[in-house]
Amino acid sequence: MMRLRRRDFPIAIALRGSILILGVCALLSRPSLAQSPQGSVPQNSSMTAPASQSPEKSETPEMTTHESNVPFRVRTNLVPIRVVVHDSHGRAVANLTKDDFRVLDDGKPQTISNFVVETPTTLAKQAVRPASNAEPAELTGGLQLPTRFVAFLFDDAHLRLEDLMQIKIAADHFLDTSIQATDRAAVFTVSEQSQLDFTDDHSKLRDTLFHVMPHSVTGLGTASDPAGGTECPPMDYYEADQIANKDNRQALDLATQDTLYCEFKGDHRLLHAAADFAAMRVSEVNTAGYTATQYAFRRLEEVVRRIAALPGQRIIIFISPGFIYPTHETELSQIIDQATHANVFINTLDARGLYTAGLGDASQPYTGSPAMVAFANTLRLQAQSEYTMLLDGLADGTGGFAFRNNNDFDAGLRMTAAAPEISYLLGFTPQNLKNDGKFHNLKVTVFAKGSYSVQARHGYFAPRHGATPAEVAEQDIEEAVFSQEELNGLPVGMKTQFYKTGPSDAKLAVLTHVDIAHVQFQKEEGRNRNDLVIVTALFDRNGNFISGNKEIVELRLHDATLERLSRTGITLKSNLDVKPGAYLVRLVVRDSNSALLSAQNGVVEIPY
Repeated sequence: MMRLRRRDFPIAIALRGSILILGVCALLSRPSLAQSPQGSVPQNSSMTAPASQSPEKSETPEMTTHESNVPFRVRTNLVPIRVVVHDSHGRAVANLTKDDFRVLDDGKPQTISNFVVETPTTLAKQAVRPASNAEPAELTGGLQLPTRFVAFLFDDAHLRLEDLMQIKIAADHFLDTSIQATDRAAVFTVSEQSQLDFTDDHSKLRDTLFHVMPHSVTGLGTASDPAGGTECPPMDYYEADQIANKDNRQALDLATQDTLYCEFKGDHRLLHAAADFAAMRVSEVNTAGYTATQYAFRRLEEVVRRIAALPGQRIIIFISPGFIYPTHETELSQIIDQATHANVFINTLDARGLYTAGLGDASQPYTGSPAMVAFANTLRLQAQSEYTMLLDGLADGTGGFAFRNNNDFDAGLRMTAAAPEISYLLGFTPQNLKNDGKFHNLKVTVFAKGSYSVQARHGYFAPRHGATPAEVAEQDIEEAVFSQEELNGLPVGMKTQFYKTGPSDAKLAVLTHVDIAHVQFQKEEGRNRNDLVIVTALFDRNGNFISGNKEIVELRLHDATLERLSRTGITLKSNLDVKPGAYLVRLVVRDSNSALLSAQNGVVEIPY
């Protein structure tokens, strides 16, 4: 047995990796089972049958013909698409079926293999509930466990102070009016400054919000204004990228003329010096913008991983003015894919509010060459459009909502903190997909009669290499442990027991009962073989991972033993050291032969 240790969560967590280290094997044999009531197996038992009972080896041992890695390989290439359909009045459309949808991958129709209809109610029902042996009256006792998690992710690397202050006021009001007892909220930032993990403590949330400020991750000011509006020539990341990476000669001329105007007082004799000066500025701003984009995408991925480890409805509100992401298209697609797989909605709130694209900000007037103001506004218009594309893409790709071009941030936070009224999770497996990392265009349409708008991701990137069966198996177990969904691939039951060992200490036992009669075995050297991976994980009342165990139980059963256990099943026990309090218990069991998973949730409250 390998004990899983508590992880700290400012989010730079490989939170889910440590749980997959192999533990000590428990070997089952006929003598040990005979001494255990109802097939119960002592923990960490390691016994073998006497030599007199060992069967002779068969020349043709009975074995199954399928490989357990087949379903994993299929699931590796499953492309998830979350779809939200609205009618002509903007209302979410319900009662659609799989046959109402058509998915095109690079223009080729695909077979939809997975189809799930989800609403806030169905997501809430997936939250944990008391274990089967617990008395509800003993468990609840006023305790309201979380069913919705809302993460405020502030893009402080791109936000301007004026915009941020308005949103912070709205966020404080949101805490007063819209957070319920079953909600948990967190405040995260791209810079990793001033943040707080999920909690129901409103005073801590307010204090953290108060301290969120624009924060440079490059030493050159925020990415939307790399030098605080004071550097010459005035330049943003979009303009620098156009010059450095898009070979935009007009943009280069703009930078040169702006430099000539603000640095050399318009003296055309110094045009070459101005060009050299502008080139240095381009390199500086391009590097700063690239770094800020890396920070933002890395943080988005980390927050998706963090919130995916929580049970219930999971929503990220990404608060940002938007930014460009040249050379980061693959990272964006991976974030969308990861969020969609984990049923995480990324809603976006455009911090610019109501703005007129192309005219800039009156509080920061254009300080470049007056002769170039028209082209400067053209670049601004193009940049604003690309910023919007990012925010819309994150929301569309995950089934979320994009709030933009609106100054009513109170309404914006209420809308972005809510899951869609109804969404459809589709999945398909591309045929003959090459592991070449290439982008594939997606288009989702609806056959049903009526005028509908379809919100869905626009494409995905093929993997760059194929995952091995073992890697994908580990990923499946990992995702199951940190999911809220109950799975019933194996006939498994869970009960919990606890007893106090002191005023502030207790032992929690998780009993796993497996109905062996409905588990597939392989015959090998006269034995019936299967391996069970049993993971028990413990989460606190805010959904934070506390501890857990993982066991590998190797079954090598004689025919007589298998026949007897098929009537009684086996019960395995996992012990955890805990403190008094309320806990969420997650049990995941996987067998090696059929690669089936079962996952169950439970709640236990240990009194002080």
